[in-house]
Amino acid sequence: MSKDAAEIDGKGYWRAVLRLTLSLLAIWFIVSFGAGILFRDVLDQVSIGGAPLGFWFAQNGSIYVFVALIFYYCVAMRRLERKFGVKG
Repeated sequence: MSKDAAEIDGKGYWRAVLRLTLSLLAIWFIVSFGAGILFRDVLDQVSIGGAPLGFWFAQNGSIYVFVALIFYYCVAMRRLERKFGVKG
């Protein structure tokens, strides 16, 4: 069920999209920069497969998190489009 163009809350939709995008970018920044660089010394006390956790996040973890965030973004955008009546 789609709404007419007059019924769509464009400002609300874009506000929700920006909030989603900025929060996902913040998560990615925290994981890639924070876990790989800032908190590396603390995380290196734990090992994954023989490699220190800080090194693992710098090499692999941030990429895995990025891919997971892409999938989450697709699901969340589909939900937002249905909520605001926007055809994707």
